[in-house]
Amino acid sequence: MDELVAEAWPAPFAQDIGGWLLRHADGVTKRANSVLPLDDPGDVDQAIGRAERFYAGLGLPAVFLMDAQARPEGLDGVLERRGYELVEPTIAMTADLSGPYERAGVEVMDAPSREWLDRWWSVDGRYDHQLPMAEKILAGVSAGYAGVDGLAVGRGVVQGKWLGVYAMAVAPDARRRGLGRRVLRALLGWGSERGCERAYLVVVERNAAARALYESEGFVSAAAYHYRVRNVTAR
Repeated sequence: MDELVAEAWPAPFAQDIGGWLLRHADGVTKRANSVLPLDDPGDVDQAIGRAERFYAGLGLPAVFLMDAQARPEGLDGVLERRGYELVEPTIAMTADLSGPYERAGVEVMDAPSREWLDRWWSVDGRYDHQLPMAEKILAGVSAGYAGVDGLAVGRGVVQGKWLGVYAMAVAPDARRRGLGRRVLRALLGWGSERGCERAYLVVVERNAAARALYESEGFVSAAAYHYRVRNVTAR
């Protein structure tokens, strides 16, 4: 799952320090601005210090993406003792693509339109000046972009037999109208047509409404991760 997510949401810049990838994208999303600890770097304290200096030089906090495959084992506890806070517990969900899926007239485009970008960023974005970097992340791999009436959007990435579902966003005043479901089904159908047999997505644990939608469409919890973010006041 780490590799699928890293491939589908690529950080424009990454540096390998002995098995840890230091990724950054000018602060656009934690995923693209975090350490991905894929292997044991040797001296853990030294590696953490190196990561902290790397992100400090960019004006960013040091952030680690932590899941069951994070290496070395026990890294989560090491970071906690150093004052790193646990934030954004997230669930990875998967589903078999059984189809057929009703596309309901939802077009899946090869590139995001300005309307698509504006809707996604209005829900998931923080600062307007970061949108160009967000577009660079999106353009890092080929993907499909679905939207409904400028009110709901989503992104699909074909990765062999897997379909990654990303950037699901619905305008706050248009929720509970089935628009997110239409986008999701359009993406699942689009992926199935391209040979995908399974789909995955990630959702913040606290987002009960989104989780309920995905579960109703056959997604089940498959893994979990969280971030450790350095508390700059900790010593």
